[in-house]
Amino acid sequence: MLKTAKHTTAILIFANSASTEFEQKPFVKSAALFEALNKETLVKVKKTKLPYFHFTEKEQLGTSFGERFVNAIQEVYQKGFDTIITIGNDSPQLKAAHLLEAYKQLQLGKTVLGPTFDGGFYLMGLHKANFNASLFKRLPWQRFGLFNRISQLFENNNSQLFRLPVFEDIDTERDVAILLNFTKTLSSFILLLLNKISSYLDTIFPKQENIFHTNFSLSFYNKGSPLL
Repeated sequence: MLKTAKHTTAILIFANSASTEFEQKPFVKSAALFEALNKETLVKVKKTKLPYFHFTEKEQLGTSFGERFVNAIQEVYQKGFDTIITIGNDSPQLKAAHLLEAYKQLQLGKTVLGPTFDGGFYLMGLHKANFNASLFKRLPWQRFGLFNRISQLFENNNSQLFRLPVFEDIDTERDVAILLNFTKTLSSFILLLLNKISSYLDTIFPKQENIFHTNFSLSFYNKGSPLL
């Protein structure tokens, strides 16, 4: 989507295809879940009427997560935008209203972060003037404490930080169970898929075994999600 005279802010959707998500998060029905999340994310983004760009694994360049993410941000800035709102596809509680709030705060000169419970973030609203590709690539991507480190980076640049609500993101079956405590914030279709996943797991794993299984699940791969 091209930049217009009206907007100098773009939304960057940094999210893999459902098939790649399944390879990285291979729990039951994860492909169907992320297919639905990708579609819902696009719907929410389009509601804002802001220009947007979706970087799947086909558009991402770099050998590490940090390189791919930072390169995507840099590419959008090179298209002439002054501010960017970055999101993934694994935070179903995110609404169009949160994107518009981030846009509003960017217009007020603030930097925006939407933190996740695992110490990462599901949204970042960033000014081009506060973006340093070299420093960003050295951040502890996919590690606990990312939110604190990137917050410190912004504070060191004298950026005024605006924090959105804390949300859960989906990396493992355990996250599915946690999200079911927030049913009012989820769409009916996503809620249906999460319930199906939860019910299936309950038939396979006894309660104690299921807790053990989710605590030792495979590595996380989305933005801000820590590697175990």
